[in-house]
Amino acid sequence: MISKASAECFVYITLPGETSAVTAGKFVLSQNARNDAFGQFVYRGKYLDDPRAVEIDPVELKLSKRTYETVRLNGMFGALRDAGPDYWGRRVIEKHAGKAPLGELDYLLESPDDRAGALGFGLNTEPPAPKRKFNQTIDLEKLQALAEALVKDDLPNDPRAQQVQDLMLLGTSMGGARPKAVVQADGALWVAKFNRSDDSWNNTRVEYAMLRLARECGLVTAESRLETVGGKDVLLVKRFDREKTTKGYTRARMVSGLTILRADEAPEARQNWSYPVLVEEMRRIVEEPKKDAKELFRRVCFNALISNTDDHPRNHAIIAKETSWKLSPAYDLTPSTPISLERRDLALDCGDQGRYANAKNILSQHARFLLELSEAEKIVNDIRAQVEGTWYDTMRAHGVSEQDAERLRSAFVYPGFSL
Repeated sequence: MISKASAECFVYITLPGETSAVTAGKFVLSQNARNDAFGQFVYRGKYLDDPRAVEIDPVELKLSKRTYETVRLNGMFGALRDAGPDYWGRRVIEKHAGKAPLGELDYLLESPDDRAGALGFGLNTEPPAPKRKFNQTIDLEKLQALAEALVKDDLPNDPRAQQVQDLMLLGTSMGGARPKAVVQADGALWVAKFNRSDDSWNNTRVEYAMLRLARECGLVTAESRLETVGGKDVLLVKRFDREKTTKGYTRARMVSGLTILRADEAPEARQNWSYPVLVEEMRRIVEEPKKDAKELFRRVCFNALISNTDDHPRNHAIIAKETSWKLSPAYDLTPSTPISLERRDLALDCGDQGRYANAKNILSQHARFLLELSEAEKIVNDIRAQVEGTWYDTMRAHGVSEQDAERLRSAFVYPGFSL
């Protein structure tokens, strides 16, 4: 759906080292002759003349005077969609707006200023002043109550109701389908992730344990910690795209793996989801290709060894705090318990046998990760040994119950990994 009331908007960007935005360009969403959603973007001349100007993304929207066009993602450029809300955020916005579905531009324009990356959106030529107020960790109990009410659909249908107005305190654009909010604590911004009443296990503690386990396996992960509020656990994941200064928060540009792959989220477009392709595209962009390729290979191995089947392209990203790009820290590492013990698949192709989460299959594409076979084999063997030997103790040490650990036992180093 395209909202006629929101057919165009200005795109703002916070430049490296700055805390307030400038206008980068204009985005127009319309329909082409075949009635397909059709997006156009053009950089502002004043922005192109600024010596500090940086590209919105290094894939589709490089600095240029040309008019960029796309019909992918319902007419949305990947970098713009990356700054928009995912499933959870869209639910928040729809409840707050009192209607659904909305158009793609409506979701961008209705999002509060907690979005990932350095972009912003508005209807005015010049961007508004940055907002200085953030939720505090002392607000977590209120935020959790709001999240639970939205999950259960226990909120009023009247967008003027106070509870519905308060919904916008919840996070809307950090990606994923789980309840979350952005809070400020200890001079930094954190994504607060809540449990759901219908969870099969304590997701917040399990995800926290996986972030710790990943670090023990040599992966670079987002900083995290646990809070217990009102007897309920909340996972805080530190935002790696924000940095506190005396003037406010600087913002790093951020582009997802989906944008790097020029892929679509639709199930029928899944044939374009591929780790080997992702690493080759990423190598053309990042400042240290060998370092980041090796790190991505570690993450493929780790995801396979914990049965993380939710490793979709939007759960991978590159960021740019200054002018150069690099692979972001790992985030959203969650185990699952598929029934099959012989074959489990990742969300992306990882080798000659497609998505098969198997050591031989992962190793089949080692060269594209700039690794010698012996080096790749060592990474696989080392991570396997670490996961196999410590997953249980790591989970228990970080407060995962014995019952939940046993429920998840089959997720780790499943037999098919070594077939």
